[in-house]
Amino acid sequence: MTVESIEQSALTQRAVGAHSIETRTSWVVTSVALLCLGMSFGAPWITMVGLKTIAADMGGERSIPALASSLVWLGSAFGGILMGRLADRYGIRWTVIGGAVMIGLGLLISTGGQPWQLYVGHGVFMGLIGNAGLNAPLYVYVSRWFDKRRGSALALLSSGGYIAGFVWPTIFERCITWFGWRSTMVGYALLEIAVIVPMAAIFLRTPPEVASASGAAGSSAARPSVLGWHPNAVFVMVIFASFLCCVTMSMPQGHLVAYCSDLGISATLGAAMLSVLLGAGFLSRQAWGLLSDRIGGLLTAMFSSILQCVAMSGFLFAQQEYSLFSVSMAFGIGFSALIPAYVLVIRELFPMSEAHWRVPTLLLMSGSGMAAGNWLAGYLYDIYGYYGPAFMTGVAFNVVNLAILFMLVVRQHTYQLAPAR
Repeated sequence: MTVESIEQSALTQRAVGAHSIETRTSWVVTSVALLCLGMSFGAPWITMVGLKTIAADMGGERSIPALASSLVWLGSAFGGILMGRLADRYGIRWTVIGGAVMIGLGLLISTGGQPWQLYVGHGVFMGLIGNAGLNAPLYVYVSRWFDKRRGSALALLSSGGYIAGFVWPTIFERCITWFGWRSTMVGYALLEIAVIVPMAAIFLRTPPEVASASGAAGSSAARPSVLGWHPNAVFVMVIFASFLCCVTMSMPQGHLVAYCSDLGISATLGAAMLSVLLGAGFLSRQAWGLLSDRIGGLLTAMFSSILQCVAMSGFLFAQQEYSLFSVSMAFGIGFSALIPAYVLVIRELFPMSEAHWRVPTLLLMSGSGMAAGNWLAGYLYDIYGYYGPAFMTGVAFNVVNLAILFMLVVRQHTYQLAPAR
């Protein structure tokens, strides 16, 4: 891309801004999508919060429920590619409604009491054909309602998981204590279907058409390269970076309650720390979104990854209640920008016509990272008997992620300042 093409893209964006597709409806559908994700992402938290209780019913191995919750991420990531295409062809409403029903069915199957039922219920029904119908399709869907504040909108939407993590862990901890993990799953299955299905049927309508296909939303012919490299080479670097950071991201989220219990801290306080972590992520993500509208997705991702790496290192040393609360809050602030920043990078660097497969592929890699990190932490715990090796591994993955992001940021800066030929 030459300086002239960059300037032409900027002129086109200003022209599009004069006839913005953003309206009040854009924020209404984003809020509804956020609520749907807040409910759908609540389901896997039952297994995360009840990890020790479920493990005790299945032979005592924590890797069993840890793998089940990992399979939700993995299934959702793989299923998102197909569901993205189905939503593009038949409409978002049907994939969201179908996904909500499948999540409820997956929770019911998971109560059977056998490891294979937990794996099938979580991996296939809650992940592959459940959350996959909501997560990736809703990212693409919401991005098509915005042309000026897309970063802020994606940041808000991607907070659905954090809302779930902020609201549900303490509730699930009490419900599991009072009623058991099986009854908690059955009750939540009925609740999430009752909320998501009518909201999707009423509010999720066809998004407006984008006014122009130029610049970042342009055709492939208008952008023969990305940052001077082959587009797919840049794409592979971005999605691999997302995998690496999500390995680190998932470890404290999936194992914080169990880690606190190992340190002699009550499960109630552990669930409260998890809520603080994700609550901090939700609140800070909105600030990250505003920042990404100004500096772009790549720089936002790099700054967020630096903070995540520093906070992850803190889990190696913090073992008291106050220090763990502080580190949990710092970790929530650190990692909260990453997923929406990566999605924004895809929308900034690649044509809109490719979003329906590039965004789900990105989320496939990030979801695979979440699955790998959550399972890996449980596996390393089963080997060593404590979480130190797992947290050190998370820091190592984060360092490699930073190296890739730094390379892309330097390339972006150098390429944009290159003289015209």
